[in-house]
Amino acid sequence: MWSLPWTRYGAILGFSLGGFFDGILLHQILQWHHLLSLVPGVADLRAQVLWDGYFHALMYVIAIVGLWGLWRAHRSVEGGRGRPLLSALLVGFGLWHVADAVLSHWLLGIHRIKLDSESPLLWDLIWLVAFGVVPLVAGWALARGGGAGPTKLQHSALVMLLLTFATAGAGAWALRPPPDQPFTTVVFRPDYGTDQIFAALSSLDARLVWSDPMMSVVVVDVQPERRWRLYQHGALLVSGSGVPAGCFAWSTV
Repeated sequence: MWSLPWTRYGAILGFSLGGFFDGILLHQILQWHHLLSLVPGVADLRAQVLWDGYFHALMYVIAIVGLWGLWRAHRSVEGGRGRPLLSALLVGFGLWHVADAVLSHWLLGIHRIKLDSESPLLWDLIWLVAFGVVPLVAGWALARGGGAGPTKLQHSALVMLLLTFATAGAGAWALRPPPDQPFTTVVFRPDYGTDQIFAALSSLDARLVWSDPMMSVVVVDVQPERRWRLYQHGALLVSGSGVPAGCFAWSTV
């Protein structure tokens, strides 16, 4: 069955979906790590976000390859479509997490699942089993199911449904404003110098709390009603200003 185009390209699409799942949930919503969090010399937040963008662009390319292959095979009915495609998606989704754990976490060491955990290996293993081994085994079992396809299809669909709800629930939970975070995160224009940033903060009576080494991203203590005015002083994104600010909207210091 794995020689069918539905399964080959379905696995490729599932692989890219696994990458998107990790990138959106871990890099942006939960902010547990970035792609190159543990790489020496890549401490600037702009560089970290840039490489996260390159990572997502690569996942788009892989997804396009998978979708292109599935489109070419859309007239084929050999072996059925639903069961082979779903099993391939599950296998590809699981393979991404296995490859990410082995290469990124343990061999290359460019990041871990939860960097601020006292037991990063435990989080690596939990993530590997929940989103790597379980979908991989479920997809492989579905592919080998033969005549028991409908029952196994329902079980595998349930697994994907549970993963979807778990992701949505974790995302909704992570987007809640922390009750102990009174500060505002601001990203200034790349051409704004340190003097201009300090002048902007001074004009709004904002107190600097933290900044990255380049002062491109700063955390300030400013009155909520003055946040909008930061856009008049060179800000590109301001958390808590009513504009969706992406992965740092409720960043903690």
